[in-house]
Amino acid sequence: MSRSSRYLAFLAYLLSLPGALFVLLTRRDDPFAIYHARQSLAIAIAAIVTPLAWAVVAWPLAWIPYVGPVIGVSLFGLVIAAYIGLAVSWVAGMVFALRGLARPVPLVGARATRRPKAVPVPNTEQETEPASELIERTSPSDA
Repeated sequence: MSRSSRYLAFLAYLLSLPGALFVLLTRRDDPFAIYHARQSLAIAIAAIVTPLAWAVVAWPLAWIPYVGPVIGVSLFGLVIAAYIGLAVSWVAGMVFALRGLARPVPLVGARATRRPKAVPVPNTEQETEPASELIERTSPSDA
């Protein structure tokens, strides 16, 4: 693996969302950099989704008298824990990238590098009816 590949993988983590998108769009032929860019992108997305998910859950809870706001504030502790875990993942990803290791980062690494299942392509070599026969069958009869 080349030195530039390792630096691009590190750049994907260092610049977070813009860095990951830059590597994904410009270096499609570099599997090591793409691997780390996907993980960096997953970390950035998790950092955005985590407080949004908390807000969606905490806002309705805030309408419950007395107990609701306490539960909402308590749930914010989970957001802080998630951010600590994402920071650890971010630093681990940078270290793995600079060392030239293709290891999944904690929390999001396994999901970020998973490939979607292949969709079967329909067989187009089957015999089809000529268009004239379809037109004859679908046109109204003159009778």
